[in-house]
Amino acid sequence: MQRLIGFGAACMKRKIAAIFAADIAGYSRLVAEDEEETLRRLASYRQVTDDFIAKYGGRIFNTAGDAVLAEFPSAVEAVRCAIDIQESLRTRNLAYPPSRQMAFRIGITIGDVVERDGDLLGDGVNSAARLEGLAEVGGICVSRAVHEQVVNKLSVQFAEIGAQEVKNIPTPVHAFMVTMRREDGTYATPRVKKPLKPAAGGSSRWMWPITASLLLLALIGVGGYLYYGRLETPAVKPVAVESHAADSATPSTMSQPASEPTAAATALPSPPPPGPPSISPGEKFAAGSVPFVSDRSRAILANEYAGASDSKAVAININGFVGWIAGQSSEDAAKTTALEQCQKRADSSSTPRKCELYAVGNTIVYAHGNPPLPPLPWIRYDSLIEKPFAAKDVPLVRDQSRTRLESQFTAARKTKSIALGPGGQLFFNSGIGTLEESARRNLQSCGAVAGVPCMIVAVDDVFVVPIPATLRATGFFRASDSSVITPGERSHVAQKLADAEMGWNAVAVGTRGRPGLGLRAANEETAVNAALTDCVMHDSDCRVIAIGPFTVGPN
Repeated sequence: MQRLIGFGAACMKRKIAAIFAADIAGYSRLVAEDEEETLRRLASYRQVTDDFIAKYGGRIFNTAGDAVLAEFPSAVEAVRCAIDIQESLRTRNLAYPPSRQMAFRIGITIGDVVERDGDLLGDGVNSAARLEGLAEVGGICVSRAVHEQVVNKLSVQFAEIGAQEVKNIPTPVHAFMVTMRREDGTYATPRVKKPLKPAAGGSSRWMWPITASLLLLALIGVGGYLYYGRLETPAVKPVAVESHAADSATPSTMSQPASEPTAAATALPSPPPPGPPSISPGEKFAAGSVPFVSDRSRAILANEYAGASDSKAVAININGFVGWIAGQSSEDAAKTTALEQCQKRADSSSTPRKCELYAVGNTIVYAHGNPPLPPLPWIRYDSLIEKPFAAKDVPLVRDQSRTRLESQFTAARKTKSIALGPGGQLFFNSGIGTLEESARRNLQSCGAVAGVPCMIVAVDDVFVVPIPATLRATGFFRASDSSVITPGERSHVAQKLADAEMGWNAVAVGTRGRPGLGLRAANEETAVNAALTDCVMHDSDCRVIAIGPFTVGPN
């Protein structure tokens, strides 16, 4: 319901709306550390939020810096939009170390607002902003009114945090946290904020001066601790985006560490810590397990390094450079020389990365373990989904990366492949001896940066996975982890997709999270239509959430 109210010469509309408020946690710190990179990423992340808001029928009515205010005609759509935004940005953040991740807090309420010249004012807007302040980093906080509207309509779990006193709102706000998905697919219970206690009456009023004094002393102490702690903690600087280099190989001798083919690579800055290692410090050196490097270098290490006398060491880096030395005067001299040889080769390329010791003597000292890899087979050929490679069609990556692919990969000699990560991480090489080696090295480098398994999306001159055209790819799809599919259906969908190895597959869901599947279709449109048709038989308001291996959103 809307009604008009006069205010001087202006005319304003009063109405009830679902109000969505979001801003970035720690935005000022991110800007202070690297303003240009932060602003660039903010624009990219804002594109994601804007697309989802439009998709769910919302309207952005105000922005300021990193903050976004939007209205929705439905609380259900506002919460669904917030969940999709957080899921999409969580995936993108995998490409960055924790100190450089850019995460939103989101607050949603239903309230009475006044519309004037397209802007919204009133208690509803203020309450949404305060709920956003209560939300966890990467989380969503909603009012009781929103909870009542969506609790039986969405497959979402909530944690009640009770009545919360917030700034400039005269009465406490009763709030709920939306449970968000962890990296392992499980759901974390939000840290429940302590609710307000009932008023104790006039007998406790004499305590306020003492309480205020104690709080002031505590704040002074905490402020001092944070101030001196900040002085002792250096700011984290991001690593520059890598460029590409051609692949080549040079023979070597024991006294001359092996020169390594340079994997042509581009990636987002600073990898997060890799997953559980499959090799550990202290294990015996095996040349066939050394990650990133070429098969030829593995053979040289097996034939010349493994049986060489001490003191000896091997150093590697993610781009596939290697340095090794044996027969030195001491272990320290071997470590220093191996690192210097490796770093010298890395620095001569256009994509330098820091070299690290992999082995000293015949003992592995590399702390990161092997990077995560997808299950075999890494490549499946299917004429139904293959199409000629075009750099403009590579999903998830930035325009800068597409330009590099166009100039360096398209005309490069075979054998070549491209590995893609869920956050837009991208590694490619060319002129490799075998497809297996090309794929292994790209997947290892990409996995080390992404912290999760990547996928081979192109081989030589064709795409080997379905590339969505009707909708825009936003990440990797795993049915077992999908927060929008009702929990009881996830394993069933995952198994159906695993069994449908050939052709185009699509997944749709409705308001209640009931899935619809289009499997083994001859083309993308047929798969999408089949998924939507299947979904409307079980649910309502169906939408496509996945095409092939990708989650999708509006173009």
